[in-house]
Order: sequence, then C-alpha cells, then structure tokens
Amino acid sequence: MTSLAIFFVLMAGCAGWGGATLTPGEPEAAVRAALGTPTSTYRDGADTLLEYARGPAGQYTWMARLDPQGRLVSYEQVLTSARFAAVRIGKDNRDTILHTFGRPAEVLRFAYSPADVWMYRYKEQDVWDSVMYVEFAANGTVGKMVNGPDPEREKHWGR
Repeated sequence: MTSLAIFFVLMAGCAGWGGATLTPGEPEAAVRAALGTPTSTYRDGADTLLEYARGPAGQYTWMARLDPQGRLVSYEQVLTSARFAAVRIGKDNRDTILHTFGRPAEVLRFAYSPADVWMYRYKEQDVWDSVMYVEFAANGTVGKMVNGPDPEREKHWGR
C-alpha cells in the first residue's frame, strides 16, 4: 500500500465521530448510521443523550442530544475548557456531570476525600494535554475541581 493510500485510510477512520456532519432534526437512525454504536446512552429529562467517547485515554467525547421524538437537537464535543468552567460547585452532581461530559476516564478515591473523584482527559484551550479532576462532596454534589497537565502525556525531562 502506498503512503498516500495509507493516509486516506487513516483519515477515513478519523472522520467517524468528530468529522461527522449532522444536521439538527435528523432522526436517530441517521445519527446512529453516521456515528455507529454509542459508548453509552443516558436519559436527561425527556431527552436522550448518545455518548461517543474516545477513552479512557482519549481527550474527546461527543454527545448527540435527541429530543423525545428521537430527532437530533445538538451534536458537540463536550470535553472543553468552556464546559468545565460552567460547572456549578455545590449544585451540579454526578448525574449532571455524567450528562454533560460523559463517562470519566478514571474514577479515583483519595484518602483525604469522602467521595469519588472523576478524572477527564482533555485538550485545555485545544492546546495542552490536561486532566480535570471533579471531586464530589459527601452529599454527591461537586465539591471542587482541579485541573493540571496529563501525567500520562507530560514530557518527563531528564529521563
């Protein structure tokens, strides 16, 4: 296979979720035909969310929101700095975080915390390999959020 042919095969594979062109109002069957089987499905009120996660090491998760009639309302990449900035400390909970960002890359438990910490990998400002830690308080709401460089992608100098 020539390198040009390999390039086009790789590009076709990348066009899957992020490269899909979807128009609001399309039926669920068309969404699934374009995107394939979702990694998870969630109910959010009367709407259905189809999660397309590139994890656990991936930095992108796309969510397709379908209205009660099964028509596409929106389709977007949800692991973004702007979305993380909109999380409401003390108000958002596990369900709202799951419906906003999809499944976490990892669920952690630290000795100092009475509840779980969900870790999401993402590209901060579409540039830096980062992680966002969402720590839940004992009552299940978001207690705090901390971000930093992704330890799996960070370059280790001197090694």
